[in-house]
Formats: sequence, structure tokens, C-alpha cells
Amino acid sequence: MKCFKAYDIRGRMPDELNPDIAHRIGRAYAGVVGTGAVVVGYDVRLDSPALAAAVTRGLNEGGCDVIDIGLSGTEEVYFQTAHRGVAGGIMVTASHNPIDYNGMKLVREGARPISGDTGLREIERAVEADALGPAAAIVGTVVRDHDKSAYIEHLLGYLDRPALRPLKIVVNAGNGGAGAIIDLLAPHLPFEFVRIHHNPDGSFPNGIPNPLLPENRSATAQAVIDSGADLGIAWDGDFDRCFLFDAQGRFIEGYYIVGLLAAQMLEKHPGAKIIHDPRLTWNTIDMVRAAGGVPVESKTGHAFIKERMRAEDAVYGGEMSAHHYFRDFAYCDSGMIPWLLVAERMCRTGQPLADMLDERMRAFPCSGEINFRVDDAAATVERVLAFYADEQPVMDRIDGVSASFGSWRFNLRSSNTEPLLRLNVESRGDEALMRAKTAELDALIKQGTR
Repeated sequence: MKCFKAYDIRGRMPDELNPDIAHRIGRAYAGVVGTGAVVVGYDVRLDSPALAAAVTRGLNEGGCDVIDIGLSGTEEVYFQTAHRGVAGGIMVTASHNPIDYNGMKLVREGARPISGDTGLREIERAVEADALGPAAAIVGTVVRDHDKSAYIEHLLGYLDRPALRPLKIVVNAGNGGAGAIIDLLAPHLPFEFVRIHHNPDGSFPNGIPNPLLPENRSATAQAVIDSGADLGIAWDGDFDRCFLFDAQGRFIEGYYIVGLLAAQMLEKHPGAKIIHDPRLTWNTIDMVRAAGGVPVESKTGHAFIKERMRAEDAVYGGEMSAHHYFRDFAYCDSGMIPWLLVAERMCRTGQPLADMLDERMRAFPCSGEINFRVDDAAATVERVLAFYADEQPVMDRIDGVSASFGSWRFNLRSSNTEPLLRLNVESRGDEALMRAKTAELDALIKQGTR
């Protein structure tokens, strides 16, 4: 079925995903996970409540009790699943996808992801064949519990609250779910929040919340400048990712936030392991080692990162795409913990965000991720590698292909979720070299574009 992807469920409404399919997903999930309580939450999209109701009905028919946490973020489903010690959780969300899409993210006990090789294919086969079996003899119940106090207290637990001082912070929820959490955190923090696009609205009057797109950054950047704020934050719709802006309104690449958070976590957990993805690595490795930690590379994607974190007992994991994972958050990603930690660091050090990162950006300039639609991804990659073969780069294929030339490196990989080839380039302290090699690779790759 088209709505089943590598890590989750996403499809166009109503032809690829609809309440009937959601109902069958609930039934099939119960068959895979077994009876027990399942947390169900949903994002602000207008059709999310109907999908949540349908998946709840399927879960109940399969014998699962449902804890309905209502309008929420993906990380709230993760937190409540682990915190309550229940059988699993389902979040109805399409995150930053177009307005006519919706989807689901599924976890089992301990908020462990259910993805392609951990149960999602089994659920897909049952849904596609409508092979759901008879309903359970004892139908499950539904308990509505929208209390977020335990989650809020957990978030605050990452902070040295006596060290906090007043900051002015622009917060852009993108009319998604993050605004409600800011309002619950605000009474506990000495920060002044400048709220834009704050209220949840599934019609997305200010556009789909996806701050990775450059055209979606200007509202946050301008609000930072106009208000004289110390920091800007923007979230995607289900707020499992946050994106930061410095006091000049400059968008900060997620790559540099990974190193910053890794160093900060190592202050609290000396010698710990830090997981990072292979797309951009040098700054992270440098900062982790300087802070006395152990950098460990993992394949890109939340299921791989979480699995590696558990295997290594890593305290933190970060991806340049703004997914940040924390051991004490059930090894899951959060869009709230990162900005809280950055704000705390700003308070403790008295340093603006720009001062923390400018030196790192000069030391390891990067291209940011560049996406290409190509006719044949494998052939394109081999053509690129053939071009550089005489230079004998150090190669690895942990995820896609990474090639290191000493003074610069690149990673080229096919997306796990979209028909795209993704390029990242970085250098050691030579922005001109990074830009020149990025342009060279761009031309090589475009020989095979559609």
C-alpha cells in the first residue's frame, strides 16, 4: 500500500489513507503488539481527529485499551508510552507534508519504533489483505487523559533552573502543536516569548510548517530582528524537530546544533557516547572528542539512531536534519529539549548563540543538504565516484557513500522517504573549497537529473 513507508505511514487523503484504512491499521497493530494499553494522539490537521477515532476503534476491536491524549506532538506519544509503561503508542500526523496528506507514527513498549523490519511490514500485509481475524472477545476501553503535567515536568528536568536569566525568545509554532507546550512551559521560565503563528490551525493559514524550506524561515527571522530577540525557534507541525535562529535572525544549520548539544550533554555525563549520522560529521566528532566523549556513527533515520543509541547506551544522538535524541527521553527525539538546553547554555555562559557557533562554522563550513531528482540514483552515484577515483578518497558506505579527501568530504545518499538523491559537502576551514566542490558535484549529479 502506498501509505506504508520505510519508517512510518504517510499518504494523500483520502485515496492513499482514510478512516477505513486507519481502522484496519488499528486492528492489525493490535495483532502485532498484543493486547494492552495504547496511547493515541493526533496533530492539528483537520482530518486527524477522524483518523485517530478510526484507529482507536480498530485497537479496541483488537482488544487494546486506548489512552486518548488528544491534540499533541509526536514526542508526547513517545513520552506517555514510556512514562506509563504501556504496550505502545500511535501518533496521527503528517508532520511537514502537504496539506492533503496525513499519516501515523507507531511505537511499541518503551517507545521503541515500529518500522519496516520491526513490525510495520507485517501490519501492512494484514491491512492490504484485510486479514485481521475475528474481533477480540473482550473489546478494549477508551480513557481520555489530556493531562500534560508529567511531560512538562520532565522537560523542565533537563534544566539548571537557578542558572536561567531573562531572555527574549521568538517562538513560531507554524500553527501546529508547539504553541500549547510553550504556554505550559512559560510560567516556569524567566523568558519573554514573542509568539507568532502560535494558535493551532489545521488549515495552515501561514503555510505548512516546514522550516527546513528556506522560503519558510523569513517570518521567524524577521520577528527576531523586529523584536530584538536573543533567540528564535520554529517547529514543524508535530514539533519533533526544532530549528534555531540567532539574534541576527540567521538560520542555524542543524549540523552545528548537534555538536553544541553533544558537548553540553557531555558536561553532565562525562565520557559518554554520542551518536551522529554520516552526512556531515567533522564538527560533531571534533566537539565530542574535545569534550571527552566518544563519537559513534550510525545510519541516518530515527529507527537506526534509536537502535544504535540503545546498543551503545549513548546519552545523546543527533542528526543534521534537526532530530535530537536523548537517552532519558526513552532514546526518542524531541523538539522541545534542544532549545531548552541551548537557552540554558546562553544563560549560563552569557554568550549569544552566534558566538557559540561562528568559530565552528568557520572551522567546518558545510553546504547544507542539497536534493536532486535523478533518473537513476545508483548510476549517478557510480558516475560521481568514478570522477574522483584517481584521488583515492577514504570511502565508507554506512549510509549511501561518504568520500573523504583530507581537506574536504562529501556524503551522497538516496532518501529513505522520498525519490531524491541528497548531497552534503564540508571542508576543514576552507569555505571557498567547500563551495567549489559543491558546485563541481552539483554539475556531475545534474548530468542524470530528470
